[in-house]
Amino acid sequence: MLKANFDTEMISVRLGMVFAKLGISPNAWTLISILPAIAGFVTLAFYRDLPISLLLFMAAGFIDAIDGAVARVTRSVSALGAFLDGIIDRYVEILLYIGLLFYLYPAEDFLLPNAFWVSLLIFGSMMPTYIRAYADHRKVVTESVAHKKMGGLLERAERLILVYAGMLLGLYNTLWLVYVIAAAAILSNYTALQRLWFVVNYKTKE
Repeated sequence: MLKANFDTEMISVRLGMVFAKLGISPNAWTLISILPAIAGFVTLAFYRDLPISLLLFMAAGFIDAIDGAVARVTRSVSALGAFLDGIIDRYVEILLYIGLLFYLYPAEDFLLPNAFWVSLLIFGSMMPTYIRAYADHRKVVTESVAHKKMGGLLERAERLILVYAGMLLGLYNTLWLVYVIAAAAILSNYTALQRLWFVVNYKTKE
């Protein structure tokens, strides 16, 4: 077990030494890792190409390993870096799961567009809370006053009011419910990005 840990550490150091020469910061590597995940989602969901999608998501995982390796080699490990890494990991994971939903249930067999928006709404409802809690856990934003300032366009109360309104509209036409769910999904995820931006700016200004 100790030998395996030592080998893993050595590989990480060598990986960091190689990619540190490119001059890209660890946080930039973290953000870059979501790009192959987005491509993997599109490939899986719309082109239904499982092998290429697998390679793309594996590439995202490889890049995710680079950020930590570069941070250690360049001695730039930070609470903000750990925070961003955890947040981007969640986005990569949900892209994979929604992509698999598309892949396993073709449009002719399943109400896929509806399932997509509901899935995105579920994710959007969790991420704002997760970002606030994870920022505190990683000691990036710990002050209660700052937590309250995170806010966002569509917090829980507004989100539920919007969904309930959509359900009322759905009594007359189901399509209206789908439209409202789609709007709530987009705005919820936008709120998550607002909080993410708040945390990054808050830590950068310190």
